Amino acid sequence: MVAYCDHNASTPLRPEVLDAMLPYLRAQYGNASSVHAFGARARDAVETARQHVAALIGAPSAEIVFTSGGTESNNLAIRGAVRAAPQRAIVSTPIEHASVREVVRGLRAEGYEVREVPVDGAGRVDPAALAMRLDDGVALVSIGWANNEIGTIQPIEAIAAVCGARGLRLHVDAVQAAGKIPVPARGIDLLSLSAHKLGGPQGVGALLVRRNVALCPLFAGGGQERGHRPGTENVAGIVGMGEACRLVAADLGGFGEACVALREALWAGLQAHISGIHRNSLADGDCLPNTLHVSVDGVRGEALVAALDLAGVAVSSGSACAAGAGEASHVLLALGRSHEAARDGVRFSLGRTNTHDEIERMVACTAAAVERSRRARRTECGHA
Repeated sequence: MVAYCDHNASTPLRPEVLDAMLPYLRAQYGNASSVHAFGARARDAVETARQHVAALIGAPSAEIVFTSGGTESNNLAIRGAVRAAPQRAIVSTPIEHASVREVVRGLRAEGYEVREVPVDGAGRVDPAALAMRLDDGVALVSIGWANNEIGTIQPIEAIAAVCGARGLRLHVDAVQAAGKIPVPARGIDLLSLSAHKLGGPQGVGALLVRRNVALCPLFAGGGQERGHRPGTENVAGIVGMGEACRLVAADLGGFGEACVALREALWAGLQAHISGIHRNSLADGDCLPNTLHVSVDGVRGEALVAALDLAGVAVSSGSACAAGAGEASHVLLALGRSHEAARDGVRFSLGRTNTHDEIERMVACTAAAVERSRRARRTECGHA
């Protein structure tokens, strides 16, 4: 492998996280709901992890609910809040992750009104445009903190202020943002997190649920997680998520600076060696520090992803949930790109394991893959 550059899809499990999890995969196998000593030790581990997750977002630990991941957190937040409310309107954007977009689409089919807030050419929401779509009929506003494809960061503080001034519930999908930038939960009613996006294990997530927020649970069962998410807790996974949150909170600033340096070195190298390359993500503080999204004239995005995979470079053409679909990116379409351009994007997403040497190798591999693709296309055209 030359380089793994798909950290927005999933991150490597940090060694410290694995070490923290191992006891709960071996000797400490108690059920956290049991009253005996095995159960008590499991319960203590879960509550310690809850404190670490809460500390990352600046919330009380009692308001953290553990789930199976970001998708479940988003489903519980949106379906749960909307079905518990008398209002019948949902406000969101056209660039949300599938775990938000598809939930909203399903609720629309059930008769709920969906109001979309447009984004500008960089994927940003205007709080004033949001305010125009709000009234007493809104059950929930759901907006992602940072876009998983192009990395655009939303003005969440201003969005929260707009919602708060009208007394409306706000859900924020912070799955891509947490661990990369600060995600203080001030003014937010519901906030989704996922462990595997920040160095933790796959299959575990969390949802901030403020004490005054009513939710209809997705499942029926026991009273675990304040009744919001019944079922035996995944103790080892939860411990891993807590440790991952503790670790990223300790080095968030340094990680951001290092990623920006790597990202800009990658962009400079790609620009220098590839003609007709375009940057779809922002270059400033309104973009995740680790994310670079590009398009290359005359080169299909999925073809470039496949070519780089053969060369040992792991990148993505967008969300991992939609990989291989061969469809135009709904995010790029919402930004005003043409249908063809929206099919040709490639996302490089960096992480703690990447180095400057890898950046140089990625540039070389990408330039070679683009040249091969263009040469093959010229040959095909010559035979036509």
